[in-house]
Amino acid sequence: MWKYIKPYLPFAILAALFMIAEVSMDLLQPSIMQRIVDDGVLGANNNGVGDINLILRLGIIMICLVLFGGLCGSLNNVFVHKSGQNIGNLIRKDCFGKIMTFSFPQVDKFGTGSLVTRVTNDITQVQNFVATFVRGFIRTFLLTFGSIFFMFRLNTQFGIIVLCAFPIIVGVLALCLWKANPRFSKLQAHLDKINAVMQEDISGIRMIKACVREVYEKLRFNKANDDLIKTQLEVLVIFAFMNPIMNILMNAVVVLILLSGSYQINSGSGATPGNIMAGITYTTQLLNGILMLVMLFQNISRGYASWKRVREILHSQAQLTDGEFDGNTEIKGQIEFKDVSFSYPNSSVKILSNINLSIKQGETVAIMGATGCGKTSLVNLIARFYDVSEGSVLVDGVDVREYKQTALRDKIAVALQKSELFRGSIADNIAWGVTADIEQVKTASQIAQADDFISRMKDGYDTLVAERGMSLSGGQKQRIAIARAVLKNSEILIFDDSTSALDLTTEARLYEALRQSRSNSTKILIAQRIASVRSADRIVILENGTIGACGTHEDLLKSCKTYRDIYDSQMSEEAEKNG
Repeated sequence: MWKYIKPYLPFAILAALFMIAEVSMDLLQPSIMQRIVDDGVLGANNNGVGDINLILRLGIIMICLVLFGGLCGSLNNVFVHKSGQNIGNLIRKDCFGKIMTFSFPQVDKFGTGSLVTRVTNDITQVQNFVATFVRGFIRTFLLTFGSIFFMFRLNTQFGIIVLCAFPIIVGVLALCLWKANPRFSKLQAHLDKINAVMQEDISGIRMIKACVREVYEKLRFNKANDDLIKTQLEVLVIFAFMNPIMNILMNAVVVLILLSGSYQINSGSGATPGNIMAGITYTTQLLNGILMLVMLFQNISRGYASWKRVREILHSQAQLTDGEFDGNTEIKGQIEFKDVSFSYPNSSVKILSNINLSIKQGETVAIMGATGCGKTSLVNLIARFYDVSEGSVLVDGVDVREYKQTALRDKIAVALQKSELFRGSIADNIAWGVTADIEQVKTASQIAQADDFISRMKDGYDTLVAERGMSLSGGQKQRIAIARAVLKNSEILIFDDSTSALDLTTEARLYEALRQSRSNSTKILIAQRIASVRSADRIVILENGTIGACGTHEDLLKSCKTYRDIYDSQMSEEAEKNG
């Protein structure tokens, strides 16, 4: 954590100095009050005659000390917040930056809900940990040991009484913290579950309503929330028992001080009413210091548990390391799979086996196959969302692992079946990730067959898109996502079943527009419909992770039984619809 504290260390030091000044003012006041009582009120050193001038003078001094202490306390708060908030800001930015470097398996390993909790609640706990440490540790240390020190200076017997009670108080504190500490990590884990349920349910609210699963999801959320509350209550109960025990111990100390003071006064051995009053005040300050110590260790324990979870993100190494190649090549848009095999991380099941395929610049290649045969996994290797298990994938003659990831992905534009849209205008969503004017956005939309429906909207391209594109239909979202890919004007265009929600006429116009406007771009189409792929230069049939056949539509009708079966099935379905 030092690298985050270091830039704001001056703020922390200033906060510490102001806190020392504030506590010092608190520790000076009981001794002044002693003089007011003994000399000003009782006249202990003046034959029992009080001194009103002394009372006024010392009263003004006390007021000034209180005001100065309050100013120091306020400045302490300012600098504590400056250090804590800025440290949290740096950690949160670094965590998010680290998450952006994660591969898909790393995101899956942590889980979306857990990552949200760590970047929000856990870092807030770390901020509180830093603030508590800077403010609370100094105040607690000075109040506790300062009170004991001044108690000894005030009256040795009072000091011995407090010192004897101190180990018992610390023992009770240690026992409570020992019981509570393991529950802090459980609290954050339960928060992970709540955030995971919230994230899943909000993103899938339409499906929940369509399947009438509201009651089930309420029960699932309630269980996660009940687990959180149960653990929270366990912690609170532990500290609920501790506070009364502390109060009993400290009140017992006050009683012993009163008894000792009475005995000393009666025996004439040096104690005075002012002594006793100051001793009780120091005991109260000591009690406050001990209670603050409880909260201090509670916050530190919880903050440290959160810091360990945040540190897991910060110390995670990206599984996909950058190469050195900057992407400048004479060849543009050429792709080659050489003896490629692929298994997902921590899985021994091969999704792809011995794939050999060359795709030329400007060629349109379609990929078809049954669900789960590896179509999406194959194209994910091109953009290096995953690394191959065996073999190599070459883009423009260079292994994708040798590229800088940004340089590689600048060459590739991807449109997915599940279109990812962001809160903002339609124009912003289309131009997301590139710099383009409105005319370029409109041109890309015309190619994607999106301009017609966008122009009919009241605000046109300035129409605001709801979160995750919920205000648009599936076909509209897909066309906006396709327009985004087209606008990027990359060497390689990958459409991963991204036209599944389009009717055949719109899809045909889209592909025709692509052929005319992006003739030099290599296009890879994943589709389930024969009508979507029949005009491709080549069609690749994947079967159980291997290439079963490859050729034109006409060639495959003659030579590939699987393709012919798909064709016959879809043609018969089409005939039934038209009949």
